[in-house]
Amino acid sequence: MPRPLEPVSLLAARNERESIQIAIRPKVSWGGIGNAGVVQIQCTDLCSTSGDRLVVGQSVTFRRVVPILGVPDALVPIDMPVSQINLLPGETSAVWVSVDVPSTQPPGQYDGEFIVTATKADAEYTTQTQTQFLGKSEKYHVYNELKTCLDVIDPIDGKTIEEVVERVKSATTTLKRVLQSPAFSDFFSENGPPDMMDEDANLSIRLKISLTVWDFVLPTTPSLPAVIGISDTVIEDRFGVERGSPEWYDALEQHFKWLLQYKVSPYFCKWGNSMRVLTYTSPWPADHPKSDEFFSDPRLAAYAVPYTPPVPCSGDLSKDYLQTEVEILRSKSHWKKAYFYLWDEPLNEEQYNAIREQASEIHAYASDARVLTTYHSGPSDTPLAQNNFEAFLKVPGFLRPHTQIYCTSEWVIGNREDLVKDIIAEIKPENNEEWWTYVCMGPSDPHPNWHLGMWGTQHRAVMWRVWKEGGTGFLYWGANCYEKATVASAEIKFRRGLPPGDGVLFYPGEVFSSSHEPVASLRLERLLSGLQDIEYLKLYSSKYGRDEGLAILEKTGMYSGPERYTLEHGPIDMMRGEIFRTCRS
Repeated sequence: MPRPLEPVSLLAARNERESIQIAIRPKVSWGGIGNAGVVQIQCTDLCSTSGDRLVVGQSVTFRRVVPILGVPDALVPIDMPVSQINLLPGETSAVWVSVDVPSTQPPGQYDGEFIVTATKADAEYTTQTQTQFLGKSEKYHVYNELKTCLDVIDPIDGKTIEEVVERVKSATTTLKRVLQSPAFSDFFSENGPPDMMDEDANLSIRLKISLTVWDFVLPTTPSLPAVIGISDTVIEDRFGVERGSPEWYDALEQHFKWLLQYKVSPYFCKWGNSMRVLTYTSPWPADHPKSDEFFSDPRLAAYAVPYTPPVPCSGDLSKDYLQTEVEILRSKSHWKKAYFYLWDEPLNEEQYNAIREQASEIHAYASDARVLTTYHSGPSDTPLAQNNFEAFLKVPGFLRPHTQIYCTSEWVIGNREDLVKDIIAEIKPENNEEWWTYVCMGPSDPHPNWHLGMWGTQHRAVMWRVWKEGGTGFLYWGANCYEKATVASAEIKFRRGLPPGDGVLFYPGEVFSSSHEPVASLRLERLLSGLQDIEYLKLYSSKYGRDEGLAILEKTGMYSGPERYTLEHGPIDMMRGEIFRTCRS
């Protein structure tokens, strides 16, 4: 008999995603050769006492955690509200359950259950036999679901038509879930029933989930812009789309819109010689309605403007391209989100001079334009100081006024947080200058990064580090930079010479199923969690001051520095719980 499980208690603001991971490991086998058995998984809606719901398939989703190079990472969608997964002897399978709380969700406590039931796919019980084995607990579950459905539908007097429609949809979802429950499995299987094992043995495991939704609403536009690169050439090669074709535009739009749910600001990139890079958030010209749609999306915190056309053009169009784009965008209210990213990690004076020349042209058309430059050192052939770090500190003075966003590698800082104040001292906010940071190949373990195989909290701590150090933005060079492939379903291979997972935060859906939707990594989910943590810390600091915001990181044991952060989830819950208790209205 399965042992009782401790209920799961969660806390979430509105417009926040909170996730849990449920691990399932078989102790016995009931399947065929090489297979421990099949389990059916399902989840109820999360319901409040006032009748409000977080509906399975809409606000509540679950995905199978699939290993990449032996490390759990890919989150592959599975059927909802009921699905079956195979368990292997001696191996742990995991399901990632996410709750997306709408920004208009009424605060309160929402309760539900996650149910795992062992099944026998080859059983040949009759309907009468199955009814005979319907245990009391299962009968109560069906009764409770039907009663809840009635409770939702019944009190509709005085409700608006929109509320009635929502209640009908919720009731429909409940009825579908009841009909697809183990009690009625004989009727929804096309090839005979995947019969339930002897219910007298009570082989259903029920995990109670309780979610407290509080009145804080995470801002639609993230407080900290996290700009994430997507390689357009990887999309072209793997999906067989030609640059500038309708299929190419569709593929880029799909990736852009899918990534927005993770509160990041995507940009597309094409690498040139010597780390020159073409970056753009919209593949369409600035006067195209799609560009305005992309740039005006409130979920987008920053967008990259291309220095040259993403799709080559000829004649006067090419000659006047930059000036035309800038003049159109400057007239828009979203211009404040715009930036130009021209060169990645310049190494010598020639490359620094190229940035100066391009930036001068941009500023001739718009003096308030923002140019972003990533760097980890000064020019190697023009010593700016006696040692490497001093030369690194002099880069803002060397590039000014041709750069407004100085984006430095966390690798340079290492574990010397005391160096941050020296970096910030060189930035001039009065000139609208900003300091952003980035990670790529480094820093390596034990520092926060998004390499495959690092601790979950180590992934999440990337954003904690940004907030503690005082950066106002973050850049990541690539989210889909796997080895070249010319078939969408080709095996994923990480690029040679890079740490596993570096430059990859999602996978093509075709690798795992017939779906064309990208598949998120665990690391992308933890990036999202880190960005949401920043909103909590920002709220707390707005009420009690930044010093207290920093103190709560230390007090809870969540994050003290790049080599001193929690490896367990408890301190994260403590931080979030303390902010909930002190900041709720």
